[in-house]
Amino acid sequence: MIDENNDVSEEALSSDIKKLKEKHDMLDKEISQLIAEGYRVIELEKHISLLHEYNDIKDVSQMLLGKLAVTRGVTTKELYPDFDLNLND
Repeated sequence: MIDENNDVSEEALSSDIKKLKEKHDMLDKEISQLIAEGYRVIELEKHISLLHEYNDIKDVSQMLLGKLAVTRGVTTKELYPDFDLNLND
């Protein structure tokens, strides 16, 4: 909570800290569960990195499809069959 002087109240800070600790604990439990299932942290980091790369490539692809659609005077949805793309991807 912010008062008239733009100061954050101690109560608000305590609440935020509590929420962050709870999130930290939850994430620790999730990591422990993944490790118990046989995953290794290095594998998870690599997987996350690959997901970021995939998302970046997908974003660029969507931009290119958008530009192509404008050039052709169609919607991007209409281009999907031309490139064997699934609308649910």
